[in-house]
Amino acid sequence: MIPRYPGTEGPLHTSFENNVIFYTLENDRHEPVSEDQHRRLIRWRISTFWVMLIGYVGYYLCRGNLSAAFPLLEQEFGYSNTQLGLIASLSEIAYAVGKFVNGPLADKIGGRRIFLVGMGGAIFWNLIFSLSASLTMFIIVWCFCRYFLSMGWGGLTKTIGNWYPPERNGTVMGLISVNFQFGGVAATLFAGFLVAMGVAWQGLFVYPALVLSGILLWSIMASRADPKDVVPGVTFGRSKSGKKQLADYGDESQLGVRVILKTLLGLPIYRQLLVFSFLTTLLRSVFFFWTPKFLFDIGLGASAAILQSAIFPFLGVLGTVFIGWYTDHYADNGDRARTMWIMLACLIVCLAAIAFLSGAESPRFGLILIALGASGFFLLGPYSMSSGCLTLDIAGPKGAGSCTGIIDGLGYIGGAIAAFSAGYMSDFLGWSQVFMILTGFAIISTLSAYLMSREFQRIAANKPEVSTHAQ
Repeated sequence: MIPRYPGTEGPLHTSFENNVIFYTLENDRHEPVSEDQHRRLIRWRISTFWVMLIGYVGYYLCRGNLSAAFPLLEQEFGYSNTQLGLIASLSEIAYAVGKFVNGPLADKIGGRRIFLVGMGGAIFWNLIFSLSASLTMFIIVWCFCRYFLSMGWGGLTKTIGNWYPPERNGTVMGLISVNFQFGGVAATLFAGFLVAMGVAWQGLFVYPALVLSGILLWSIMASRADPKDVVPGVTFGRSKSGKKQLADYGDESQLGVRVILKTLLGLPIYRQLLVFSFLTTLLRSVFFFWTPKFLFDIGLGASAAILQSAIFPFLGVLGTVFIGWYTDHYADNGDRARTMWIMLACLIVCLAAIAFLSGAESPRFGLILIALGASGFFLLGPYSMSSGCLTLDIAGPKGAGSCTGIIDGLGYIGGAIAAFSAGYMSDFLGWSQVFMILTGFAIISTLSAYLMSREFQRIAANKPEVSTHAQ
């Protein structure tokens, strides 16, 4: 018997055809693309992957610089943590609003297009921020900047979902999610380098904008929104694993945003994911905005505090890659949430340790940095799942922009609350008490992930077996 392509009637003649993942639909049959078309598609897929990866690192150069600038803004203008928290929290609200608007917009006008527009806006508003000199202007300008920055992830998720089949979601999104973790590392180290070189606070916004300008020009030339932009009518064919998204949009080929949102919000697992995103984004926002300032307040110099705070996102990179790879290979029945709640349980211990160590009369910086790094590993890994591969697992590429927009929008409402509250409480209660409160939220986050795991198990138990043989 002659072997057949999954979902086609064509025989396997060559090793190239045996590895084909792109097809065209001809006469209701999936036919493999030609070898030349395959090479072009793979070349553009790799190039687009790198644009999304490096482009979003560039996004973070023009986003993570604010927290690095906090110690300098305090020295220059005498701002308290409460006043700096206003910049962080109000801009976080603007970011949340942008997520609600721009996620569905990515589904409507295309992921690549909105990704590039957001990049251009971030460049412009970073330059305007460097020309500002009052708290009111800082707040207004950074709110505009964060709105444009909110375009990046929804556009990225939509674009990546177009280029990769469902069975690759965990590994691909685990790798691509390295960008916002490594972007945090790059932004922190770049800012720390500038401060060490004696650059004034304005330079922390000018130089990242110049770097991102170069990335924008390259991104325009080196990416495509969809395989169909390279070879008209191309598709992945049938998933070899039989895997598809959980959301069933019906037979509509051109989905409206209303249909996508109604379908997603009707899924219990999606509603649970919204709660999880709120909690973990709340935790992440405290670290994102306040880690350099926390280390500065407990005794490190400005440059040392900025540079050493990079340990949190650096180990977060490892946590993100690990959880994506591990859950792709070892998550039973697609239950990625089991690994998530186990990692978050470890986060509880790390946060309690920081609370204890930072409350001592002579803080032990080495142990605090170890606990900060471990917190990055155990928090950012599970966090990356919510708007990463779980987005594609649940919504698929057609609904990816809307799915991640709502997830992140609700999440950053929690982030806005945390960004201001952490600064305010640190002024009046001290950082040790802030981390004790964060420990409580970590416990609730662990419970949330555990309940998601139970729901994934229920879905798997009720799902009929999918045959992977060609029909």
